[in-house]
Amino acid sequence: MTISLYATSVPTFAHTLRALRVILQKAEAHATAIKVDGGVFLQGRLYPNMFPLVRQVQIGCDFAKGAGARLAGLEVPKYEDNESSFADLYARIDKTLAYLDTLKPEQIDGQEGREIEIKAGPRTLNFTGQQYLLGFVIPNFYFHVVTAYAILRHSGVDVGKGDFLGLP
Repeated sequence: MTISLYATSVPTFAHTLRALRVILQKAEAHATAIKVDGGVFLQGRLYPNMFPLVRQVQIGCDFAKGAGARLAGLEVPKYEDNESSFADLYARIDKTLAYLDTLKPEQIDGQEGREIEIKAGPRTLNFTGQQYLLGFVIPNFYFHVVTAYAILRHSGVDVGKGDFLGLP
């Protein structure tokens, strides 16, 4: 049995983003319970030269929507990157999930050979659709989502592997 580009991307990104939303809700509840401004968690980071939680969530969403759009040959939706509260992050995740819901398997499947060019700072990266998804997007998506999880776990939020995996 073969696995499709669509099945490898859109549903798995959506599942993980839903799990991330639940983790963020637990973080917000924890902040309230210990009477700490939620902004402390949003600006939390694992090391001074790493992005804070809010940026990790933004980038995770960007990889999910960007992959879907590029594999389908569509323009990538632009987001403002101005989230400053848990509510803003929920809205960003919800907007990303709504966008992913618009993508259909027939738009993405069969695009393994599609040429994809990405601007990364001063560099231009060129991929085929399959290389882009498997070697660039998936590792980056999970890097940023797991880093968001790790920031919150490190900050004392009671989350575990089951939360990250989105298990009931």
